Amino acid sequence: MTIASSSPPSRLPLGGAEGAGTKQRTRRAPTRENQGDGRLAAVFIAPALLGFAVFLLWPTLRGIYLSFTRFNLLTPAQWVGLDNYVRMVNDPIFWDSLVVTVEYVVINIGVQTVSALAIAVLLQRLTQSTVLRGIVLTPYLMSNVVAGIVWLWILDTQLGIGNEIIAGLGFDRIPFLADETWAIPTIALINVWRHVGYTALLLFAGLMAIPNDMYEAAKVDGASEWRMFWRITMPLLRPVLAVVLIMTVIGSFQVFDTVAVTTAGGPANATNVLQYYIYGAAFGRFQFGYASAMSVALLVVLSAITVLQYRLTRAGRSDLG
Repeated sequence: MTIASSSPPSRLPLGGAEGAGTKQRTRRAPTRENQGDGRLAAVFIAPALLGFAVFLLWPTLRGIYLSFTRFNLLTPAQWVGLDNYVRMVNDPIFWDSLVVTVEYVVINIGVQTVSALAIAVLLQRLTQSTVLRGIVLTPYLMSNVVAGIVWLWILDTQLGIGNEIIAGLGFDRIPFLADETWAIPTIALINVWRHVGYTALLLFAGLMAIPNDMYEAAKVDGASEWRMFWRITMPLLRPVLAVVLIMTVIGSFQVFDTVAVTTAGGPANATNVLQYYIYGAAFGRFQFGYASAMSVALLVVLSAITVLQYRLTRAGRSDLG
């Protein structure tokens, strides 16, 4: 009679068992203190999450839904599918407003970025006075409506002090806000005047993160200020500059209040930017469904531009080792 020998049960190597035991020993059960920190963090985050849900997430979802309906506040929303989007594609005023908005964005971003960068570099290389920083930021403390009204008075063709100075110098008065050629550049420069200080301080904060040793080493090697700007400042400032550009582009596409108090979209729709056209469709003609469709289109455009900017400028990576 043959007895089958059974093989001994396999065992893990001693090192593996010890390693497993070590890993198990290093796992710590959540303590009461950690749980208390989590609850405290949730308490602090809750108001922000509530505000985000009520004032951003829900209106966004509601707007997307209304973009597929016909809604005028007086009757219940009626589902119309893609009719609002088809109307938008065939609406020449919509495309004209988009072109006007792009023109405004190009002027505003170009002048504001160059001016803010120059101011930030001057603040860093020449002086870091807190008083000068406060003076630079002063226009930003004024609301867009107030700034628009003040500049409307200054640039008035007949009574504005700006045109009085121009006439006193022997030149013809310029209808800054009443001429189709001058209107959009004027509005763009008004907003540049108001926002350039804030943008400059954001860039100045980025410049302060660049080690001063790099500039000192470059000076020892005989580099000029201009060469240091292009070889040190610009490469190391790129992530901050990219984020600032993304923020300013998004804000520029949403221009509304300056247009509303200065030109009201005129003359001859020359300043009828997209946000003002959406406002007119919603609260002027009570076409909330169509206005929502244009808002969704603007959201898609801004999202695409933001992603493209982020990737092209490599905003998530820094050259600072």
